[in-house]
Amino acid sequence: MLGTTSPTPEAPSQDFPYLPDSARLWIFGVSRPLGPEEEERLLVRVDAFLEEWRAHGDPLSAARDWRYGRFLLVAVDDRITPPSGCSIDALVRQLRGLEEELDVEIVGGAPVWYRGEGTEDGPIRRVSRGEFREEMERGRLGPETVVFDLSLTRLEELRARRGGRPARARWPPRYLPSP
Repeated sequence: MLGTTSPTPEAPSQDFPYLPDSARLWIFGVSRPLGPEEEERLLVRVDAFLEEWRAHGDPLSAARDWRYGRFLLVAVDDRITPPSGCSIDALVRQLRGLEEELDVEIVGGAPVWYRGEGTEDGPIRRVSRGEFREEMERGRLGPETVVFDLSLTRLEELRARRGGRPARARWPPRYLPSP
């Protein structure tokens, strides 16, 4: 997984670990570390939203998780009620409002999230794809640099990976430094 669950207020509707592997998943990276009050505000607002989240009037069985102090994971058991386009748009609107309120980026862009080579718990960094490639070419990052995949769409994918994966497992060889 992207890491273990951080101690935070109780997640709504369901506990994240108990959602089925088939649950639909969205992963959002927060552009900078949040202070404790900001983190609490983010999670309380997301929890309140998820408690009321509906698709065509039907409640969604949803939960969230907060990992590494940088990643918001939202999942829905779509066997019960699948999310609709409008309900997903409502989630994005909620997060866009929080972006403005907290002065961070949560939705949008396609940054690369990584943790430096040889560090299991060092800081998580966020750079553009071009910057990541430049760092690889300069040898500042290498094939063992842990890269986080925020494009996963099902909990089973998240659970099977058990963390970020080395760049060599995620990036084409042309992006990696030559031996």
